[in-house]
Amino acid sequence: MAARLKVTQIKSKISEKQNQRDTLRSLGLKRIGDVVVREDNLQNRGYVRTVAHLVKVEEID
Repeated sequence: MAARLKVTQIKSKISEKQNQRDTLRSLGLKRIGDVVVREDNLQNRGYVRTVAHLVKVEEID
């Protein structure tokens, strides 16, 4: 089974650039405290890297 990423939004998207807001939305995060589990692939790693200062990431199996 492939590894997965648990992504939790920990900071607000207010006053962030539009592309970072769009990235949070693409990940499925709407508000502080939201948690999504995504497949661990290069696309999702790139999303997380773009908003690394707004989210907490954990690798789960």
